This record gives sequence, structure tokens and C-alpha cells, in this order.
Amino acid sequence: MLRLLLLCLAAAAARAQGVPDYEKPPISYSETAPTDAVAALQRRIAAGEFALVGSDLEMLKHLLAELRVPVASQVAVFSKTSLQRGRIRPDQPRVIYFSDTAYVGWVPGGLVELTVVDPRLGPVFYALDLREARRGTPKFGRDSECLSCHGGVFVRDVPGVFVRSVFPAESGEPLLRHGTLIVDDQTPFAERWGGWYVTGYRGAAPHRGNTLAREAGDRLVFEPIAARPEELGAFFDTGAYLAPTSDVVALLVIEHQTAMQNALTRAAFAARKMIAYQRGLQQHFKEPETDEPAYDSVKSVFASAAQDVTDRLLFRDEARLPEGVVGGAAFRAAFAERAVRASDGRSLRDLSLDGRMFALRCSYLIYSETFAALPASLKTLILARLDEALLGRDPKNRYGYLPAEERAHIRGVLLETLPEARSQWAAAGAP
Repeated sequence: MLRLLLLCLAAAAARAQGVPDYEKPPISYSETAPTDAVAALQRRIAAGEFALVGSDLEMLKHLLAELRVPVASQVAVFSKTSLQRGRIRPDQPRVIYFSDTAYVGWVPGGLVELTVVDPRLGPVFYALDLREARRGTPKFGRDSECLSCHGGVFVRDVPGVFVRSVFPAESGEPLLRHGTLIVDDQTPFAERWGGWYVTGYRGAAPHRGNTLAREAGDRLVFEPIAARPEELGAFFDTGAYLAPTSDVVALLVIEHQTAMQNALTRAAFAARKMIAYQRGLQQHFKEPETDEPAYDSVKSVFASAAQDVTDRLLFRDEARLPEGVVGGAAFRAAFAERAVRASDGRSLRDLSLDGRMFALRCSYLIYSETFAALPASLKTLILARLDEALLGRDPKNRYGYLPAEERAHIRGVLLETLPEARSQWAAAGAP
């Protein structure tokens, strides 16, 4: 009997090792009902308050409007690096539209793929078959297949969102033995956008977009293209899509945003797991239970998570942008519409594009529901680190790349527009 029990326990342990941590308590990712925008939309559909009708493009446009995702955010990827790889090719790219909290992917004739950010779960993945939607009530199904890539392979073991740069062959197939790269705001400009279309860039510095690679034996043959298109009609029939562009500024924004979102998700999950671990120990030792870090191991995880989020918020190690990053007026206007502005008119969404993305280097995702939903003790620590950085009191000068004037402007904007920062910093007695 004992031997059988030990074998059962060993088998259970082996099975558990194959389960990602985020599928276990206290996160229980797949078992937890999300409270994101798609979940709310599905309830409206069930109540007969929303319907999708018309052609695929008409339904797509209607869905984007309902989720408040601007058409001008369209970016196009022609490498076969997604769930619908069989439909994707250079003359029929997959397009992605996005807002701060939603990503909508589509390729003609295929599914609509939706990734919507839940404040506590992070990105949640859905799929919608437009043909089925046309025949009856649309149903957004959570798509667990997405987690094979978006659940840890590329994002350090949390459900995440990301942008890849590859060397695409003529078919769109990535030549993976020559490398693949997850792109964020720290990625050198020359290494971005392999397998993507890019419009609105007028500079001389090369990037990997808009062109194909090939192999000569074992050797990669790749030459950055010199063309600087404003629209994509030379590459494919843009009439099959909602826009003729794949905006360079939209690409830069989505690359920052996905990395920032992943940092927030990772920090939140780590903190919640450590709080559960600490409470378990406190129960065992009959100590008072608390969500404040009490043990050194817990404090260490919180400190690391807060540092990572603060670094991302303040664009530490951001890659320099070359001249000529212009983009289209439509995306810039759509992006600015959601700006939270201080009394002097400044906002964290004000673009610079002169060597860097933003005029004030502090991420606008500090206003997100994900940031607001962080465990309180972690958020307090992040805001304390942020204030220390903006006041120039970081003893290691970790954020010395931020001039004093820019730090003062960032802090001023946050004091006016982020109530939690204002109350915490005022209580700390800082000027």
C-alpha cells in the first residue's frame, strides 16, 4: 500500500511539473473567469444588445469600434508566426489593431484573434469565427492554443503579448535557424520588423521590414530594402483590408506596450504567489497573517519585481531612434485621444520621435487597470521607487539618463493625474 501511495504521489508530482505556475493557485489562470472587455461584450451579445452583420470587413470594423480599437492602429505582419500561419503570406498579411487593453488580429478568410487585458489575469486570448458569427450568435471562445507560444516560451512563464522579428523566406516562412528576436523598446532599430510591413518611415537607417530573406546553402542572404513606402499597395491588395498602412509609430508603440504589459503581469503574479506563500508560512507558525512582505525571501521578490516595473516605466535602456520616424497623422491623432493631461497640457502620451519615442519618458500604462490592480504592497513599493528616481535620489544613479527638467515634468504630471501617486508622495513628505 505504501509503495502504491508513493508511486501515485510521484506521478502527481510529475504531472504538476508540466503545469505552468500561472495555472496553479493563487493565479489559476485558465480556471478563473475573466472580467475583461470581451467577457462584457459576450454578455451584451447574449442579451441581444450587440450583433455582428455584413461582410468580414464590416464585422471587423464594427467589432473594433465596439472595443474602442482604432483602425489607424493597423500594423501588418507577413511572416508565418501565428496561429493562422497557413493563411499568411507576403501578399496576404495578417493585420493587428490595438488599443491600450486589446489586440485584434485578422487575416482575410480567417478567424478574428482577440487578446484582451484582464486587470488581474493579464492577457486573455479569444478566437471568433466570422462565418459562424454570420450564421448565428457570435461566440468568443478562450483559445488555449495561443498559450503554447504566449504562455511562457517567449515571455518568461506568464501569459504574455509580444512582437517578433524574424528573417522571412519568400513564402513568409521564418528562417528560424538564423535567429528570432522578441522586440521591445530596447531593441536596436536595425533589428526590428523582420517579417513586418512598415510605412511612414523616411529615414536612411536600415531596418528589417518590407523585405524577404533567402538561404544560399547554410548562409543567410538578407539585404535591407531601401524603399520607404507611405502605403502598401506595391506589396499586396490593400483593398482587402481596413487601411493601406502598417504605421511605424504604431509599431513602436505596440512594442513598448507589450513589454510594459508583460512586466506588469509578471510582477503581479510573482507578488500574489509570494503573498500566498507567506500566508501559508504564517498560518503554519501561527503568526499574524499579512500581505506586507515579512520574510527576506518575500521582500527580495517584491524588490526585484518593483525594480523591473520601474525600469520599464521609465524607459531604461531605450534604444535610440534614427531620424525620419514620422508615421501617419491618423495614428498619432488616435493615440493622443486617450491622453490624460496635466494643467500645463503635458501628457505621458506626447510623442517625441526625435531620438526617443516620448517627450516624457514614463509609460502611459501607469494609468492602466492592470497597474491599479497590482497588490497594494507591491504598488506602494513601485511608487516609492518611482518617486525616488524622479527626485534624483537614486543612490546608484540608475536613471541618470533622465535630465532634471524631464524628471520634474514627469513628476508634476503624475502628481496632478495619478491620485495614488499624489496621496503616497504627499504622505512621504516629499516636495
